[in-house]
Amino acid sequence: MRRTIFTEEHEDFRRTMRSFIESEVVPHYQEWYDAGLVDRSLYTKIGELGVLGIEVPEEYGGAGIHSFKFAAILTEETARAGVHLGGIGVHLELCLPYLQKLATPEQMERWMPGFISGEEMWAIAMTEPGTGSDLAGMQTTAKRDGDSYVLNGAKTFITGGVLADRVIVCARTSPPLENNRRFGISLFAVDTKSPGYEVGRKLDKIGLKTSDTAELSFTDVRVPAADLLGEENEGFSYLGQNLPQERLGIAVSGYAQAKAAIRFTKAYVEERKVFGNTVASFQNTKFELAACQTEVDAAEAVCDRAIEAHDVGELSAVDAASAKLFCTEVAGRVIDRCLQLHGGYGYMNEYPIARLYADTRVTRIYGGTSEVMKLIIAKSMGL
Repeated sequence: MRRTIFTEEHEDFRRTMRSFIESEVVPHYQEWYDAGLVDRSLYTKIGELGVLGIEVPEEYGGAGIHSFKFAAILTEETARAGVHLGGIGVHLELCLPYLQKLATPEQMERWMPGFISGEEMWAIAMTEPGTGSDLAGMQTTAKRDGDSYVLNGAKTFITGGVLADRVIVCARTSPPLENNRRFGISLFAVDTKSPGYEVGRKLDKIGLKTSDTAELSFTDVRVPAADLLGEENEGFSYLGQNLPQERLGIAVSGYAQAKAAIRFTKAYVEERKVFGNTVASFQNTKFELAACQTEVDAAEAVCDRAIEAHDVGELSAVDAASAKLFCTEVAGRVIDRCLQLHGGYGYMNEYPIARLYADTRVTRIYGGTSEVMKLIIAKSMGL
C-alpha cells in the first residue's frame, strides 16, 4: 500500500540520506564495525548536511521543524543499508527533547551551535551497575559546593559514551523522602573533558557493534551550577516525559530492520542455487517471505499511525508501548525467518542478515522490555 505520511520534502531528504550513507558510510563500515565505533568525523559530516538541526528552534540556528518524520527516515535508510550510525539516535531522539524542554535560553545559546554541527555530541547516563532499571535507587551523587556541584559515582550501558562530548548525567542531589524514593534526583549536562570524568570499558555487545556503549565514572567532577538542567531534585519527573518518543523511535527501528531483512533475503534467495534451482523458486521460500512481508506491512501501518499521532502531540504512553511491543516482536520473528532462508551463510557476520539478527535483539529490552510494555497496556485495559 502507498504510504501517505511523507511529502516530497521528506522524500528529498530520504534521497539525500541514502546517497550520503552509500558514499560516506558503507565504504568504511567494516572498518568501523571491527573497531567497535564509527569514525568521529561522521558526526560533523552529518552536521554539515543540517540533519542535526532539523528540530532545533530557529532562534538557536536550527530549522525549527517539529516532526519525527525526518528521524524516522534516517532510521529507515540506515537499516536499509545494513549499517548503524553510532550515537546519532541518542543525540537526536533522546538528548534533544530534554534540552528543548529543560534548557534555559542561555544554555541553548551555549550548547546548540556544537550540537547542530556535530562538534559536540551528546549522550545520556541513567543506568548504574548496581541498580539497573531501578533509577530511584541510583547512588551517583552531586553535592552543591559554591557555584558548582561535585559529582561522584558510576554509570553503565551508556550508548555513545565513548565519543560523547557532553553527557546528561542523572545524580542524587538530596536523600529520598520516606514516602517518595524518586525525590532528590537532578540532571546535569556534564562536559566529558572535566577532570575526574573517565570513560571506562567500551562494552562488548553481541550486536550494534558500531554503537559505542561504555562505562563511565566520576571522581570529584566539578559541574558548574549553570549546567543543571531543570529544577534541582525534580529530575525523576523529567525522565518519563520523553519515553513515548523514545519508544516510538525503537518501534520504527524494529520495523525498518524487519523491512531491510526482507530486502536482503529476497536478493539472496534469488541468487543462491540449491539442487540446481534458486532458493527463491521453492514454495516454502515464497510462503515464508510472503508471511514476513505481511507482518512488515502491518508494522509499517502501526509506525505511521504512531508517527502522525506524535507529530500532533497525541501519542500516549500506552500508544507508544503498544507500537514498540508490536514492531519489535515483528522484527524478531521476521529477521529470524529471513536468517533461516540464508542457511549457514545467515550465521556469518559478513552477511547483513546476521548483523541485523544480533542488532535487533536489544530492541525488546532497552527503552522498557516487552514485558514492561505488556504491563503498561494491561493497566490501560483496567487489568
